[in-house]
Amino acid sequence: MKIRFGILSKLFSWYLLACLIFYATILLLFAHIKNLATITEDIVSRNYLISTSSKLMIDALWSMAENQKKFELMHEAQYGKYFDVALKQYESNLFNILWLSASSSGGNPWDALHREFDAQFGAGNKQIDYIHSNAPWLKDEVVSKWADQIQKARTANDRQIEEMVRSLNAKGRRADEYGIVGVLASVVIGLLGIIGFSFGMIRPLRELRRGIKSLSSSGITAPIRIHSQDEFGELAGAFNDMAARLTEEERMRSDFISMLSHEIRTPLTSIRESVNLICEEVMGEINEKQRRFLLIASRELERITTLLNHLMQISRLEAGVVEIHPRTIGLHEFVEGALSRLVPVAEAKGICIRSEVTGEVGQFFCDPENLQQVLLNLLGNAIKFSPGGSEIVVSVSQKDWARAPVLVFAVSDKGPGIPDCEQALVFNKYYRASGVREHVDGVGLGLSISKFIVEAHGGQIDLESKVGEGSTFSFTLPMHGKD
Repeated sequence: MKIRFGILSKLFSWYLLACLIFYATILLLFAHIKNLATITEDIVSRNYLISTSSKLMIDALWSMAENQKKFELMHEAQYGKYFDVALKQYESNLFNILWLSASSSGGNPWDALHREFDAQFGAGNKQIDYIHSNAPWLKDEVVSKWADQIQKARTANDRQIEEMVRSLNAKGRRADEYGIVGVLASVVIGLLGIIGFSFGMIRPLRELRRGIKSLSSSGITAPIRIHSQDEFGELAGAFNDMAARLTEEERMRSDFISMLSHEIRTPLTSIRESVNLICEEVMGEINEKQRRFLLIASRELERITTLLNHLMQISRLEAGVVEIHPRTIGLHEFVEGALSRLVPVAEAKGICIRSEVTGEVGQFFCDPENLQQVLLNLLGNAIKFSPGGSEIVVSVSQKDWARAPVLVFAVSDKGPGIPDCEQALVFNKYYRASGVREHVDGVGLGLSISKFIVEAHGGQIDLESKVGEGSTFSFTLPMHGKD
């Protein structure tokens, strides 16, 4: 499977998108801050100075009018000089305002004042002979007119300052909004990226875990779904290829074992019958030593026959050839039938088997032959692994589950127990626990056969075990069908 867009590429793309949004926000904020700085500079360096200079012009204008009045009354030259000082202050502030408002667009009221000032006092503001010149140098109506013009221009400048402050405030709020939106967008993009990548990783990992659990529990698995074209998709494709090869190899092995079992049964039956005929002295008399070895050979033949029967049975169960034929049977009859076959074996090891059947269920619905094999397998394993002098408990109880009531069969022993890491594997074919492989007979098919039979009845088989405390194998059986 070819990777089209890998995990690293996705991470880099999403990271790049988040960075672009974040830095675009920073650039936008920087532009707004620069604009705010420009407006603030205009207010401080131009409009505020115009407002201050215009106030000084009004003060100078009223000082000129006051000193002119005093000169007219007292004819003292010093009031003329005071008038001249105020005049120069007026002229200086007027020129300062003209320089500050030179870049203003539209009509400039300060230009009209400047023209009127030049017309009144002449270009260059020549020195007035305060001793011989007759007052007034500046008429009252001119003073009132200029004061009114300055006040109007000053008011217009104050309005402009107010508008610029409002614009400054609006741009500041807008910059705050853009910053908040940009930061939130970056956070949302980051969270969406985290959620998207988490979901994109969790989903294929969940599928892979499901396939691995199915493979470890039953040995086979359906192909897992491939959701992406990245490394996880490649991993899922590799797992599907592996599962397909394992399934094919398992099928070939089952076919081979089934064929081999059929081929071996015929000569094995002939050998077993021949040994039995010799033991029965049909071919002539035999001595005790010969009889002892023939009995050993007969037991080993029985052992091989049982193994072949198990191999053939597991092959038929996997292929779905074995059908379940349920019928009504008494519960006590079913349990006692299994116990009666294995109690002598347990007593030979000094093991006591005790049965506990609770509830009011007298009969239940099952395939007695197949289901009793399950109980015999569980009892046989319990006897095999229990120490001498211990007790095995076979219990049957009724439980009401959410979907329907069930019968629960359980076999508890005081054996060595099964480690947690191996409990999920005990129902696999040919699996044998690590602690018993060397000194206990068997090929690991009994529990696998039991699992097939229980699931064919619509139930499930389970295990609870602690190392050093024993094990409890249980299986459930739905209470439906004929009563």
